[in-house]
Amino acid sequence: MTTVEKNRTTRTEAAEIMPFGGWESTPAGGEIGDQETLFRFPAPDDPAPSQTRVLTMAMCGAALGFSAVGVGVRALVTVWGGVPFWYVPTLVLFALLSVAFAVGAFLSVHRPVLPWLLLAGATCPMVIAALIALSYRT
Repeated sequence: MTTVEKNRTTRTEAAEIMPFGGWESTPAGGEIGDQETLFRFPAPDDPAPSQTRVLTMAMCGAALGFSAVGVGVRALVTVWGGVPFWYVPTLVLFALLSVAFAVGAFLSVHRPVLPWLLLAGATCPMVIAALIALSYRT
């Protein structure tokens, strides 16, 4: 093995104590105990996901982003009119929850179903945030 090549069969100690099988930046053979790694950054030697899959996920992410901008603009206009103390933290909580699910979807791009479940999960908090933003009137 040269200095350029990396050993892809090693696991980090942190992966053994992390939930969901751990977070890794490189793939490794086998599993840690009985858990398989669900989230990790793709490594250079990973097979590339299909272009259709990446494009569809990117379009779902863009739709979530554009809806978040709409919710943000509506919330900003509402905040200028005066809102109760719970309004802004609630919208921020649901928006961050949606972002966390979307990030998880892109980190699990090599899984067959998990990214789609996470993108669907990211849609739910964004819909709730949109309903809160649209239903509250000053």
